[in-house]
Amino acid sequence: MKEHPDHHDAELLLRLYDLRREEKLRQARAWFRNEFHAESPEEVMKKYPPGSQEDAFFRMVVTYWEMAGSIVNSGLIKQDFFFQNTGEFFAVWEKIKNLVPAVRERFKNPLLWKNLEQMAANYEQWMNKRAPGAIDAFRERIGTAQKK
Repeated sequence: MKEHPDHHDAELLLRLYDLRREEKLRQARAWFRNEFHAESPEEVMKKYPPGSQEDAFFRMVVTYWEMAGSIVNSGLIKQDFFFQNTGEFFAVWEKIKNLVPAVRERFKNPLLWKNLEQMAANYEQWMNKRAPGAIDAFRERIGTAQKK
């Protein structure tokens, strides 16, 4: 495995950013950041029913970051380099992580969103080494802090 990022990492990162600039994905990301709030799969189904624009936005955002996670977790882009340039996926994970076990059970798919989950766990460790307390402050800011 190479030690430092190279031009291939940079090209891939820029390509991922190009995808994020696509208008529909930009709308979906803004909606997810500002409007998506659900505590259970049932609430997701009620508030954002299949076929709705909100359902499409949810799927666009989560599957985009799942795809990015597969690239990072497979070593196709240096994790450190990727993490230096974005943390948006971590906010996405924080908003869905409590839903994931029930959704995996419902769909009988224990692998659902595993790449996003692993990337978020790696990012949390990465941040805790470089900026202790930043993750906890972020969770407080977005209201997903673990109850002690």
